[in-house]
Amino acid sequence: MDDRRETGDSLRDAPPRRIRIFGREIAMPQSRGLRIAIGVLLIFCGFFGFLPILGFWMIPVGVLVLSYEFAMIRRYRRRTAVWWARRKRPSE
Repeated sequence: MDDRRETGDSLRDAPPRRIRIFGREIAMPQSRGLRIAIGVLLIFCGFFGFLPILGFWMIPVGVLVLSYEFAMIRRYRRRTAVWWARRKRPSE
């Protein structure tokens, strides 16, 4: 019998979720609560973008992180990606 099923280690063996931003892949924590907290914190800190170090860039990155957890946000992210791809496509 496989001991991993009994102890729950199979969740730890799962590959980490990755977010791709501008061609770079960033590994996210395995804990769903921590990923949600990171997304909310990025959005919150993004509102203070006028301060040094913090920036308005944190808002879309926070939304991107949350889009991996919530279907509604993921839908808007995909629609935006399709719209952007159509916009960049040369017109015929």
